[in-house]
Amino acid sequence: MTTTFTLYGVKTCQTVKKARVWLEQHGKPYRYHDVRVDGLTATHLDDFMARADWKLLLNRSSTAWRQLSPEQQADLDQDKAKALILAHPTLMKRPVLDTGEQLLVGFTAERYASEL
Repeated sequence: MTTTFTLYGVKTCQTVKKARVWLEQHGKPYRYHDVRVDGLTATHLDDFMARADWKLLLNRSSTAWRQLSPEQQADLDQDKAKALILAHPTLMKRPVLDTGEQLLVGFTAERYASEL
């Protein structure tokens, strides 16, 4: 039986595009979930944060991060990061690949090749 992964991202992200090409070229079936279009639920984020450090999931180099006020960026903890990501899904580092067993945040061909 072949496992179908779920890839979370936004279609305009170049790193997400690279991950999708890699998965397709290596015959890894996946379902694509666009967090901008399909949304991101608190349940998704709770699961992600249980499996990966919230600091890894929060993309502080994103355009969305730079558009936040200094007050929104200050005094971060897991609960505040979760609320920010739910309000602005593009704050989540992309892509997030859920294999069912592990959660891979970000993309490099080397990491996918060694872990999938």
